[in-house]
This record gives sequence, C-alpha cells and structure tokens, in this order.
Amino acid sequence: MEGLMRKSSKLVLLAGAALALSFMVGCSNQPDPAQRAINAANRADQAASRAEAASQKAQQASASAQAAASRVEQAASDAKAAADRAEAIAAKTMSSAPRHHVVHHYHHHHAASAAGGGAGAAPEAAPSTTP
Repeated sequence: MEGLMRKSSKLVLLAGAALALSFMVGCSNQPDPAQRAINAANRADQAASRAEAASQKAQQASASAQAAASRVEQAASDAKAAADRAEAIAAKTMSSAPRHHVVHHYHHHHAASAAGGGAGAAPEAAPSTTP
C-alpha cells in the first residue's frame, strides 16, 4: 500500500512538472516536451510495477525453497530415527539370540598302520589258527 502511495505521488509530481513545462514552452509544432515527460513517467511507473511483481515472485520462490529445505531436514531426521530404531532392534535381537558353540571333531587317522607298520604304529593282531 505504501509503495502504491509513493508511485501515485511521484506520478502526480511528474505530471505537474510536465504541465508546467508545457505552459513555459507554449504551443509549438515540435514534439511536446511535456508529452515526452508524461510518457517517460508512464514507462517508469510500468517498470516499477514490473519490478514489484518480480520482487513478489522472488519472495514466493524463497518461501517455497525454505519450505522444501524444511521438508528435507525433517525427512533426514525421520530417517536417522528409523536407523537408530533398527540398530536398537538389531542389538536386542543379537543379545537375546541363543549362542551356538562350534565343536570341531577331529578324526585321527593312523597313516602308519594303514601303510603296513612302522615306528609308533600299533602291532596288528595275528589271525587265529585254532581248529
């Protein structure tokens, strides 16, 4: 509202100045300086209106960008909270899971006895010869 008042008062001043110029110059066949001043004032007013509209669009874009940044920040916070919950569930699951102890059973093969005797090999039992 205040900007509109300023523009209106400037326009009135420019129109007054143009009117004053037209009285000083009088009527002539050359391009009227007062008309040129009025045209220039109109163009300036239009430029000011376009600048104000651009400013409003920029403010809207800024507000939109801030809202988007806020949504991204909230999504990141939600993702972190979900990751923390998943980690807590995983830790709880791992601590309550039964523990299995792996027992390795070793089978000792007597290679020497299979090869037909040798140092450290147990003697083979003789076949019985009873009738």
